[in-house]
Parts: sequence; C-alpha cells; structure tokens
Amino acid sequence: MRERLQRFGTNLKAIREQADVTQEELSFQAKLNRTTISLYERGLREPGIDAILKMAAVLETTPEALFEGIEWQPKKQRFRVAKPR
Repeated sequence: MRERLQRFGTNLKAIREQADVTQEELSFQAKLNRTTISLYERGLREPGIDAILKMAAVLETTPEALFEGIEWQPKKQRFRVAKPR
C-alpha cells in the first residue's frame, strides 16, 4: 500500500508544481488542510474520493493523471506501481 501512496504523492506534487500552485493555495481552493496536502504528497495518508476530485479540479487536471503509474491487476489481486519518470 505504501508504494502506491508514494506514487500518488509524487504525481500530486509534480502536477501541483507544474501548475505553479503552492500547497497553501491548493489547500485553500480545495478546502483541505495544508498539512493534509503535505501528507498526501509524502505518501503518508490516503486521500478519499472527495479530496481527489477537489485537488484535480483546482489543478485543472483529471483524477486519472493523479493515478498515473498505479494499476489494479485483478488476476493477481494486487496493484502494480510503475516507477515515476
């Protein structure tokens, strides 16, 4: 689980920085705590659906972009997590 949370966090941080948005700006616009954003980016907390949708909207991206490199493998009953580029 930790590996996929870290990959999500890496994606979130990269997208946020590319959008030139600070953690504080993201937290204010998404109505989330700045500390929570930091925990997401460090892979220490798993975001819920509401948080994912809010962050994607503020960053003008899609939830799919935040999950890039994370894939469920039904036959193996596990996640496959690709290394970030």
